[in-house]
Amino acid sequence: MNTKHIILSSALASVLGLGLAGHAAAAGDKAKEKCFGIAKAGQNDCANLSGTHSCAGQSKADMGADDWKYVAKGSCKGMMGQTEAEAKAMMKKAS
Repeated sequence: MNTKHIILSSALASVLGLGLAGHAAAAGDKAKEKCFGIAKAGQNDCANLSGTHSCAGQSKADMGADDWKYVAKGSCKGMMGQTEAEAKAMMKKAS
């Protein structure tokens, strides 16, 4: 009976631990924001706005206006970057 108790306790602790880890990861995502126009060639975080590529690390030029990287929330402007809305507006004006 003692072995069953230990196994049950371990399983419960594992489930609870996974829940807390997921919550911590979600909180970490909130502390970041997409910053457009700061990614160096090959260092973007995901697909660009113009649709010329769909994955991280595929940007061809430094500081492409439609490529982005995650940065600490509130730091984008200091890096001379733009929000997604600003980048979309700039692309719309250019076309």
